[in-house]
Amino acid sequence: MTKKLEELFNLEDSKPVETAPVDVPKHEEIRSIDDSYKAVEAITRGLPQIKELNDIDDTDLDNLAKKAEKAYDDLMDLGMNVEVRYSSRIFEVASSMMGNAINAKTAKIDKKLKAVDLQLKKLKIDNDNNTDPNDVINGQGYVITDRNELLKKLGQKD
Repeated sequence: MTKKLEELFNLEDSKPVETAPVDVPKHEEIRSIDDSYKAVEAITRGLPQIKELNDIDDTDLDNLAKKAEKAYDDLMDLGMNVEVRYSSRIFEVASSMMGNAINAKTAKIDKKLKAVDLQLKKLKIDNDNNTDPNDVINGQGYVITDRNELLKKLGQKD
């Protein structure tokens, strides 16, 4: 019997079945992805904005990641409350849901990094196009010595 069925039918607690511990993935990867995303956003704010990039909507990927995390939690709860022979497939699907959540967050970060790359390229092109011929810095160059003179000096040191 499962805990939820016992609670539903107000039954006494049954003897707990001892099972092997399940290796549950932690949410640490998602936290590090969130930290990376915040760092990318900070860099993006410092760069000049490209108007076309403002049309990109990140809420879709956020919604997908949240749904996948919720499905993961629900499947993990379900997997703990069913018979052992059925739980392996449920845990497998739960891990794929966590993979989907991580992929959604990674795709969002990749999209932001591409946007930053485009902004940097635009900034470089703008700076290259703004070079006027009047901005040339004139200087004087002097030949101090040539190759033959250097060889003579090296020969004298021996």
